[in-house]
Amino acid sequence: MVQPAELPEEVLAHIFRHLPLRDRAAAARVCRAWAAAATCSSVWHNTNISCDFEREDMLLPYLSACLDHVHNLRLEFEPSKESSRRAATELLIALAGRSPGLRGLRLECRGEKPFFDAGWDVLDAVHGICQAAHALHHLDLRRLPFTLDDALVLQAARGCPELRSLFLNNGTLVGSIGPGSVLHLLEACPRLSVLGLHLASLSRTALEALAASDRAPFKLLALRCACPEDIRAPPLPNEAWEALRRRHPGLAVELELEPALPAENVTRILQSAVPVATLRLCISGDTVGPVRFAALHYAATLRVLEVRAAASADLDAALELLAARCTRLREVHCFCVVRPSVLQAFLAQCPRLRSYTLKLTREPHPWRPMLVA
Repeated sequence: MVQPAELPEEVLAHIFRHLPLRDRAAAARVCRAWAAAATCSSVWHNTNISCDFEREDMLLPYLSACLDHVHNLRLEFEPSKESSRRAATELLIALAGRSPGLRGLRLECRGEKPFFDAGWDVLDAVHGICQAAHALHHLDLRRLPFTLDDALVLQAARGCPELRSLFLNNGTLVGSIGPGSVLHLLEACPRLSVLGLHLASLSRTALEALAASDRAPFKLLALRCACPEDIRAPPLPNEAWEALRRRHPGLAVELELEPALPAENVTRILQSAVPVATLRLCISGDTVGPVRFAALHYAATLRVLEVRAAASADLDAALELLAARCTRLREVHCFCVVRPSVLQAFLAQCPRLRSYTLKLTREPHPWRPMLVA
């Protein structure tokens, strides 16, 4: 039998890359062979770190020898806990100073939301990353509850010309990113193909810039419509969407509509030319109308539908219509009780369906999706 100390370094590295940070640190103290394997670049290429799970006093000391090897980092922390937020901030600052080869950064907040004005320390550290990591390809800030602003977008435009994807459509209650900053970002990052925004940050000029003949293929536009600025945003013309769709036939649009949106805004946002692939409806007003609109206009593009609404016979009928027309659906999740014919319609008419949440009776929450065999 081969003893652990006799395993080749590449085998040890493959094992260590799946361990949490504290276990990697323990492995590195076993012997020289394990220490070499635990600190080799392949272990750190894709790294997940939780500032709540790891011991704060060993986070940076152990990482100091490995930061240069981190290419893609997923960092979790709890902003309402000072120790967790401080550990995340210190790690980001150290990363900005040590890892110009960083390719991807994804920040995820857990636990309670912080105070309204919290997060400046974390955002300053993200500014530092954008200033130093010139090879950054992917930046995902969707799970940050802090207010993002123009300064951050402009820093990303100046410091990260190689960006391929940028998600700014987070859960903040205030939208502080103006259309001008987004337009500057598009001009500075010609390879950007995936972008997540609040609706108010998008403009007709930006759509026209994306539709330019010299633009690289654009794949995904994720729009969140939730804050007061989104409600006041001017409508985006249907013809601008048509031009964008002709230029990028593979473009997918994700729409997330939150309760703050009045009914008239929903009508302005759901336009026939938008290639909606994912539609999440959590609106306080009429939901039946938007579901029917999706059934009539998004049959060729819709892949995921999520509805949070009160149960009704009209909603059931709209869902059955959608099942009949949007036969390429892969997921449908309705967080209210539906009649059996709704479930039967989706199972019979959507052969590509992979998961669904369609409850026929009331059950305790949270409701779990059902996977299709």
